[in-house]
Amino acid sequence: MTDTPVSTQPLRVLVLAGSSRQESVNGRLTELVARQIERSGAQVDLARLREFDMPVYDGDAEAGEGPPEGAGAFRERLLMAQALVIASPEYNASVPGVLKNAVDWVSRFRPQPFKDKQTLLVSASPSLFGGNRGLWALRVPLEHLGARVYPDMFSLAAAHDAFAADGGLKDAGLQERLAATVDSFLALAEADTRYLCLQRRWYEFLGDESSAPVTQRAED
Repeated sequence: MTDTPVSTQPLRVLVLAGSSRQESVNGRLTELVARQIERSGAQVDLARLREFDMPVYDGDAEAGEGPPEGAGAFRERLLMAQALVIASPEYNASVPGVLKNAVDWVSRFRPQPFKDKQTLLVSASPSLFGGNRGLWALRVPLEHLGARVYPDMFSLAAAHDAFAADGGLKDAGLQERLAATVDSFLALAEADTRYLCLQRRWYEFLGDESSAPVTQRAED
């Protein structure tokens, strides 16, 4: 039996800067990633976290008023994309609270929109760690929610001095590694989106109502 493509439309990728600061180096990194994605022939939806205003998650507020408008807007952008790239800062060796709060709010929708979403994590930081510790922390809630987080991650150290005037990276080796990481991720996301035989439900998110058979629980 031959594999039949699900769609001939270009892959759509939501590229999110996980910082609310206007001059964030992670914002610059998302622009660089977006250009690489467009060169591959995919479509990019470039977003910044500041576009999705939402208060600190409060269960009582959710019960009384429902999710905030910003959470709904983030959910809609996420649902329209077949893949997700997040460029996240590192705050105190972990994920920024504002980004974690956005994940918490959006996870309350049903169906749960992070489930099965092919996801790539990248980071930029002035530190020598490049924000890598924050990415490991961010993997935990996303994988718990069923996102298919790509094994490789990209972290840009000394990011305040890493960008050239044209928006690329001064270091040709780092530029090549970023391009290779993005291209490999897109190839996987494309295959997962296009070909039915590769589609698998890796996780069952508790409370997510799905008619598909359950193959594995994240808690097992």
